[in-house]
Amino acid sequence: MKGYMSAREASYKWGVSESRVHKLCQAGRIPGLERFGRSWVIPENAEKPDNPRNRKEAAIPEINQQADMRDVDDLL
Repeated sequence: MKGYMSAREASYKWGVSESRVHKLCQAGRIPGLERFGRSWVIPENAEKPDNPRNRKEAAIPEINQQADMRDVDDLL
């Protein structure tokens, strides 16, 4: 289908496994996603969804930085 790509094509484009793309499809995390028979069709311009686990990692350096500052205060 013109303007769409298969789950396999999306897996190559996004650098993930085909089964991961299927899981993202099943979870409805890809905008514009449609079902065509037993296959998923993904818009060609669709971006790879963010991994929600990475958002938690962004807060960890702040906590570690605060802990480092407490260690410095203890030394002074």
